[in-house]
Amino acid sequence: MTRLGVNVDHVATVREARKTNEPDPVLAAFLADLGGAEGIICHLREDRRHIQDRDLELIRATVTSHLNLEMAAMDAMVDIALRVKPDMVTLVPEKREEVTTEGGLDVKASVGRITSVVSTLKAAGIVVSLFIDPDMDQIKEAVQTSADFVELHTGRYAGARRGVDEAIELEKLERGAQAAVKLGLGVSAGHGLTYHNVQPVAAIPEVEELNIGHSIVSRAIMVGMERAVRDMIELIRTAE
Repeated sequence: MTRLGVNVDHVATVREARKTNEPDPVLAAFLADLGGAEGIICHLREDRRHIQDRDLELIRATVTSHLNLEMAAMDAMVDIALRVKPDMVTLVPEKREEVTTEGGLDVKASVGRITSVVSTLKAAGIVVSLFIDPDMDQIKEAVQTSADFVELHTGRYAGARRGVDEAIELEKLERGAQAAVKLGLGVSAGHGLTYHNVQPVAAIPEVEELNIGHSIVSRAIMVGMERAVRDMIELIRTAE
C-alpha cells in the first residue's frame, strides 16, 4: 500500500505568524504518528520562515516513523543533515520570494553540485530523494546523481482544471513514475494534493509514498490531526 508522509511545515507557519510557541509542529508530528502516518516531513528553509532548528531536532528525537528532511543543496543544510541524521533527505529548489515550493529541482542545470551533495549524504547512511517535475530529462539526470528516490512534483496536476487538463497532467505523472522505476529509482509524489484529488495519484502502482502537508493541516484545524491523517490514509487505501 502507498505510504503517507505528513508535512508539518504549515503548523509552524501558523506559529510564526505571531512569533509565539504555539501551535507546536513537534506535537503535530507526534499526533500524525498516532494517526497512522508512516513518515513525517519538514522543510528547513534558509530563511527559517516556518520550521526552526529546534523543531527539527525535537522531531528527530521523538518521532517513531520515517523522518524526511526537505532542504536546499547548500553546505549549511548538508551540515545540519549530517548532524541530525534524518532517515531521508529530499533536495528541493528554494527561493526566498516564493510562498511555497513552485516547481521541481532543475537537476540538469546543477548536476555536479547535486551529485556531490547526494554522495555526501549517502556516505552518512541517509537515503536521498530529488524533488523534480515528471519530466523524462530530469528523471534521467536524477539517475546520474545516484539519488535513491525521486519525488514527482504534483503541483501542475493539482492546479489543473478538472477534465482533460487534469487527465493530461495525471498521465505525465504515470509515465514519469514508470520511467523512474525502470531506471532503478524509488518514487514518491507530492505538492498540492488534497482529499479531493489524491486518489488518482495514489492509484499509480509505482508511487510508494505520498507526501502531503497543507491539506491535512487545514483539515486538522477542524477535526484534529489524528482524524485528518486517518481520513487521508483511508482515501489512499481505497484508491483504484
